[in-house]
Amino acid sequence: MSLLNVKADFPALTQKVNGHPLCYLDSAASSLKPQIVIDAITHHYTFDTANVHRGIHFLSAQGTAKFEASRTTLTKFINAKHEHEVIFTKGTTDSVNLVASSWSERYLKKGDMIIVSTMEHHSNIVPWQMAAIRHGAQVKEITVTDSGELDLGELENLLGSNAGKVKMVAITSMSNTLGTVNPIKEIIKKSHSAGAHVLIDAAQSAAHKKIDVQDLDCDFLVFSAHKMLGPTGVGILYGKEDLLNSMPPYQGGGAMIKKVTIKETTYNELPEKFEAGTPHIAGVIAFRTAIDYLEKVGLENIWQHEKELLEYATSEISKIEGVKVIGTSQNKGSVLSFTIEGAHPHDLAMILDELGIAIRTGHHCTSPLMDRFAVTATARASFGLYNDKNDVDRLISGIKKAKELL
Repeated sequence: MSLLNVKADFPALTQKVNGHPLCYLDSAASSLKPQIVIDAITHHYTFDTANVHRGIHFLSAQGTAKFEASRTTLTKFINAKHEHEVIFTKGTTDSVNLVASSWSERYLKKGDMIIVSTMEHHSNIVPWQMAAIRHGAQVKEITVTDSGELDLGELENLLGSNAGKVKMVAITSMSNTLGTVNPIKEIIKKSHSAGAHVLIDAAQSAAHKKIDVQDLDCDFLVFSAHKMLGPTGVGILYGKEDLLNSMPPYQGGGAMIKKVTIKETTYNELPEKFEAGTPHIAGVIAFRTAIDYLEKVGLENIWQHEKELLEYATSEISKIEGVKVIGTSQNKGSVLSFTIEGAHPHDLAMILDELGIAIRTGHHCTSPLMDRFAVTATARASFGLYNDKNDVDRLISGIKKAKELL
C-alpha cells in the first residue's frame, strides 16, 4: 500500500475546522482511525453482539473466534513465544498498573529498588511509586542529557552500587515528549545482568517500529491500540510465561476463575487469569484490523516516511527566530516539541486551532521532564502515516503567523 494514498482512508481528514481542512498533528496523543477500523467496530455491534468465552450459541462462538484471532495477530506482531503471553487490558496505563500491582506482590520487598527514567510518562512512574510505598521500596531515576538522551552511565551506577536490590527497570522505548528512541536492548541486557526484571513502555513506538520481544528479551512490554490506529480502551500486556504464572491475579471476577466456593477460589490459566470480566470485545476485534492495516502499509515504510517529515519540520522550524526545539537526540521518532520565546504554548495552540491545525501543548504527562528542561510546558507536533509535507508547511506558516500575533 502506498503512503501517498492513505489520507483517503481516514474520514476525520475530510472535515474542516474553523473553515480550514483539518491538519492533525497530535498522533502521539491518539492516532486517527481508518474507515476499515471504524467499520470493524460497527460490524460487531450491528451483527455480532454477544459475550465471548461464555456461550455455545453461534454469535458467542463467532465472537470468541474473532477475539482470539486478535490475540494470534498480536502474538505474531510482537513475536511472542506463546499466545497466552499476550494479555488484553484497557491500555498502556492499565497494563503498567497490572504489573506494578501483581508483580510487586511476588517480587518486591522492603529495601528493594525500582528504576525509572526522567522521561517516563506519569503512567510509568506513579504505579511504581504506589508499589514502592506498599512494600517499603524506593524509586530511583535515570536522568536525561541536554539533548534528551538517557544517561546510561547512571543506570550502570545504580545497578552496580545496589547489587541485588534493583528488582525492576521500567523504561519507555520512545519518549512521547522528546521523541527520543532509547537503546532498550542494551538497557535490558545491563538490567538482566544485575538480576533485575525489565518492563518496556512501547506506547509511542508500537505504531512506528517493529517489535520482537524474543529478540529484546524483555520481561514485560505494554502498549495501547488507540495510538496505533485502533480504538480507545484496549491495550496489551506481554509478559514472559514463567513470570505471569508466578504472579497473583490483578482483579477478581468472571473468566479468571476455574472454580469458586465460598471458602476458596481456584484461578484460571493464562491468559484468562488476568482478564477478569467482560472485555472490550469490539475494540479487541478492531485492534486486529488496525494491526493488519499497519502491516499492509509496512512499519519500515511508515518509519521512513515519518522520519523524512520530522527532519523537514525540524529544519524549517529551526529557521524561525525564538524557537527552541526540546529534544535533539540523533535517534528520534516522529515527535517535535518546542517553545517560542515570549509566547505561551497554549496561546500558540489556540491560534493554530483557528487555522485548523491540531497540536498538543502542556506537560504531556511528563512533569519531571519539564522540570529537567526548566519549562512549564511545550508545544508538540507529532506525525503519523497520514501526514505529508503540506501538513508541515501549514504548521510552519501557522507558527509564523502566531508569532506575529503574540
